Amino acid sequence: MSILPPSQKIWWKEPIHGIEMMWIILALIWCLVLFLWMPYWHVYGKQNLSNESYKTSPEQFEAKANTMAKAYTVRTDAKSNTPVVHPPAGSDVYMLGRLWQWWPILELEKNKTYRLHLSSLDWQHGFSLQPTNINLQILPGYETVVTITPDQSGEFAVVCNEYCGVGHHTMLGKIYVK
Repeated sequence: MSILPPSQKIWWKEPIHGIEMMWIILALIWCLVLFLWMPYWHVYGKQNLSNESYKTSPEQFEAKANTMAKAYTVRTDAKSNTPVVHPPAGSDVYMLGRLWQWWPILELEKNKTYRLHLSSLDWQHGFSLQPTNINLQILPGYETVVTITPDQSGEFAVVCNEYCGVGHHTMLGKIYVK
């Protein structure tokens, strides 16, 4: 009984009961199933984004984002006074996080592929594209590149999901897909 102390002080030399051995074997088999399921799900589950990451400086990344915004701005969002950028399909698209906004607003085309470059100018931010389930950590000094092909039209919200300071709750951005 587990309530009473063991009859022998060297408890690890006690024989294992059949029921205990069955539970140990079942737990080991379940661990192996889950361990083998992880690489399978990574490849076939379409759950994880394949991305690239490069060292950069905030100044270099900001210059790339500004160059893209100047070349492809189609209008300015009246509510946030943020440029709306419509880059050509297949191009590199830059979005930067800084206290407390995602900049610029992107306007992409449905069923066209883009390379989305993300970086932070100041703190760690979380890139969460809603209502899809795309979540990435965006760090200053690193440029994260994700190849995306929007397959639905609409307005998508970009939300920071890593606490980045007192204005974190206002850190929103947009991606339009036409």
